[in-house]
Amino acid sequence: MDRHVAFDRLHNFRDLGGHRTDDGRTVRWRLLYRSDSLGKLAGADLDRFHALGVGTVIDLRYPWEIAARGRAPQIDGLAWHNLSIEHRPYDQATIEENVDPWRYLANRYAEVAEDGVAELRQALEVIAAADAPLVFHCASGKDRTGLLAALLLALLGVDEEQIVADFARTELATARLIADWRALNPERELRWPGYGRAPEAVIRHFLADLTAAYGSVVGYATDRLGVDESLTARLRGRLLTD
Repeated sequence: MDRHVAFDRLHNFRDLGGHRTDDGRTVRWRLLYRSDSLGKLAGADLDRFHALGVGTVIDLRYPWEIAARGRAPQIDGLAWHNLSIEHRPYDQATIEENVDPWRYLANRYAEVAEDGVAELRQALEVIAAADAPLVFHCASGKDRTGLLAALLLALLGVDEEQIVADFARTELATARLIADWRALNPERELRWPGYGRAPEAVIRHFLADLTAAYGSVVGYATDRLGVDESLTARLRGRLLTD
C-alpha cells in the first residue's frame, strides 16, 4: 500500500501504517497519519482530506505560527488540539553554515523532549482515545512531527531501523519544502544548507541520546512522560492489527 498520500499543497502527508512490531503485529493502515501544516488545505486538497475520514488533528506548532499561517479547516465533527511541544523557538534558515547540522537538530529535539513533557504525554493520550483516523503535524512535518512519530512508533514496538526509515522519508519532500519557504520569504536569504532535510543521522543521534540517558526510548516515555502499561496497551490496542 502506498504510504504517501498525494495532495497539491501538502508535501509530507503520509500513512504510518504497515510498520512491523516486536509482537508480530503491524500498525494499521489508514488510521494514523503525519503531515506538514494542514493550514494549507484548500480546494481539491480539502476534498481529498475529507475522503480520509480524519476525526482528530493534533497541531504541534506554536500558537503564533497558527495565527500567521492558519490552522486546519473547521469541519463539523473534527476535533482539533493545539499541543505546542517545542518551547525554545529557533530559525533554521539562519543557522550558521559551519554548524554540524545533524547534531544541531538532534540537540534541539533533546530540548523538546525535556521541555514538552506535558504536551507529548497529552498527545499520546489524544491518540489513544481517538475513535477515527488521526493526523498530527507541525509546519514542515519534519522535526516536531518526526519526534512524536519516533516516540509513538517505539511505544508500539516498532524497531529502530523502521523508525529511522520513516523519519528519513521527509527527504522526498525537501525540494518542495524549500520552494515553499522561498515563496513565503522572497526578501530573505536561506543560509543553512540543511533546511528541509531529514537524513537518518538526525534521528539516530536523538534516539541514541535518549537511550544513553534513559536506557531506551520507552524508558524515556516511562520515566519522563509517565507513560504506564495502561496507556501503552491502549495505544497498541487501537493502532495495531489483532
